[in-house]
Amino acid sequence: MSAYEECLSATSAREAPWYVVPADDKENARLIVSQIILDTLNRLEMTYPEVSAERRTEHCRSAKG
Repeated sequence: MSAYEECLSATSAREAPWYVVPADDKENARLIVSQIILDTLNRLEMTYPEVSAERRTEHCRSAKG
């Protein structure tokens, strides 16, 4: 177990962490993984890019054919 912990500690980073998820209960494992994904996405603070009026008009023209 010590080697396992050392490996995870040595390779896990703040930007790319390792998560240990118990696999003996698939329903709970899936819930845990889902929560990790949701938490990670929420921390990204993503926003839509700002689009100028000119670019929006250009897009509308090209979408019409």
